[in-house]
Amino acid sequence: MIKAITFDLDDTLWEIWPVVERAEDLLHDWLAARYPRIPARFTPLELRELSDEVSAARPELAHDRTLLRKEALGLAARRAGYAEFDVEGAFAVYFIARNAVEPFAEVRPTLERLGQRYTLASLSNGNADLRLIGLDDLFSLSLNAIEVGAAKPEPLMFQEICRLLRVSPDQIVHVGDDPEHDVQGGRNAGFRTVWVNRTGRDWPGGGRADAEISDLAELEAVLAAWEQRG
Repeated sequence: MIKAITFDLDDTLWEIWPVVERAEDLLHDWLAARYPRIPARFTPLELRELSDEVSAARPELAHDRTLLRKEALGLAARRAGYAEFDVEGAFAVYFIARNAVEPFAEVRPTLERLGQRYTLASLSNGNADLRLIGLDDLFSLSLNAIEVGAAKPEPLMFQEICRLLRVSPDQIVHVGDDPEHDVQGGRNAGFRTVWVNRTGRDWPGGGRADAEISDLAELEAVLAAWEQRG
């Protein structure tokens, strides 16, 4: 019996990369007005890539995208010659814009219907804030890699949601767009998995999801079929 459904967020419930790029552009403009040597030296993409540099030097931070961004901004400021820098203010500009996402049209109505039958939770490697996005009312629990201390496909996030919901892995369906993080991670944790393939990608290989859908509205039929089969 399926008791709970867990959802990835970015690129599962909304498209994320155009939003991230816009947030990075807004941050770049904010920096230009206050710390002009930083955007003179770094493009928005180069500022993002500094997060990879920080992660390589400090792998213990790799799961924490908020801290990586802040550390990368601080590194950029130092390299641009600023002894003092408002990292919290800079990150706030980025974070508010990063959460200005537009959920796909079917997301809220589908989740509202599913929430009448199942416990819904979110499992994200990112730092999306469901309160800012306006979907927090649909989920009983929301976990991200920052809180858990590990990112999907590592098992800890999946294990933690089982513990918090008091539900066994075989009673949970995990839904997400990433073949490795969501499908492989969920399968390894003992969850049923649904791959959200909105763009018609080819499966990259390895063990497939239990089901594939092109938008969230198709999930209801998948669940109904599984329940009929028992």
